[in-house]
Amino acid sequence: MTPLRIALVAHPRHPIAEPFKGGMEAHSFHLAKGLIARGHDVTLFAAGDSDARFTIDPVLDVHYDRDFPWENARPDPRLYPVLDRAFASACPRIFSNAFDVVHNNSLHRFVMQGAKKSGLPCVTSLHVPPFEAIHGVVRDSLSPTHRATVTSQRQTLCWWPEGTPDTAEIVHNGIDLALWPWSGKRGNHALWCGRITPNKGPHHAIRAARQCGIGLRLFGVKEDDTYFDREIAPLLDEKIIYGGVLDGAGLAEQMREAALLLFTPCWDEPFGLVAVEAMASGLPVAAFDQGATREIIGEEAGRFAPPDDPVALAAAILEALKIDRIIPRRRVEEYFSLSRMVDRYEALYEKVITCHTRTHAAA
Repeated sequence: MTPLRIALVAHPRHPIAEPFKGGMEAHSFHLAKGLIARGHDVTLFAAGDSDARFTIDPVLDVHYDRDFPWENARPDPRLYPVLDRAFASACPRIFSNAFDVVHNNSLHRFVMQGAKKSGLPCVTSLHVPPFEAIHGVVRDSLSPTHRATVTSQRQTLCWWPEGTPDTAEIVHNGIDLALWPWSGKRGNHALWCGRITPNKGPHHAIRAARQCGIGLRLFGVKEDDTYFDREIAPLLDEKIIYGGVLDGAGLAEQMREAALLLFTPCWDEPFGLVAVEAMASGLPVAAFDQGATREIIGEEAGRFAPPDDPVALAAAILEALKIDRIIPRRRVEEYFSLSRMVDRYEALYEKVITCHTRTHAAA
């Protein structure tokens, strides 16, 4: 593909830098790396304290969670005008003649409205279920020059229960397989990774591990200190260990040493990137059957329990331990590689650029 000038717009809640606070940050980081590796010229519109290896055009000087932290998914109301001012300032730079295509990974309505108003080539990747502030904007702004992607069939049904429009399609998130090397050695403990927050369900993972007598190591940022102090800290002991926040290499090492991953979403999980990273490392998964979990993990690489049921999850753990570690790795190689993801996005860039060119020529 001919090298493109790409504006990649990230969500500025956290820096686009390791250690990643969540899947959206990891997606923007690795997408930028993957596009640059293919010769594209990428400008990252993100928090100014993102990784300095990228060419950064700051949407905000510093990620907003530092000054306006979310608590249990309820943001500080002072945040909204801050974000509106930031994106109102950034959009003229994003939708300028400096770029061949815009890839929008943010959740802000101004970017999608800018795509509609300008008619410039744009792809918006939706990483979350629909919510009120952008649901209508997404539906209203899509066009042949502004296409949307979602990460799973489940997410498609959430956004368009009446049927998926021609301007939207599924592009699975992908990982750099070299960063998550496979190990055939099975440890004797389980792993849980993610943001320490109620909707990720680490308290269920702990109870399930205790139920079946397996050790558990938990890793991730404490997003909700009150929840951690009340629900997690009292359950920690010599077998149930919280190990803090790790960078990608440290987490990959932990994954290679574990027996399986516990994946416990308590919300309509649209994808589950940590499950893919764990499977690449050779971990089968015991998971709540919530959102897109079964779709991503697959029947052969994991075992499932009803949501919010740690007793059933304990039974799933015992069954998942019987899965050969090569099975989850092969699933990731087939469906969730970074190369496959970038291929899909490049094809979409060609579509929106071609549509824009034809529209411009006709005018």
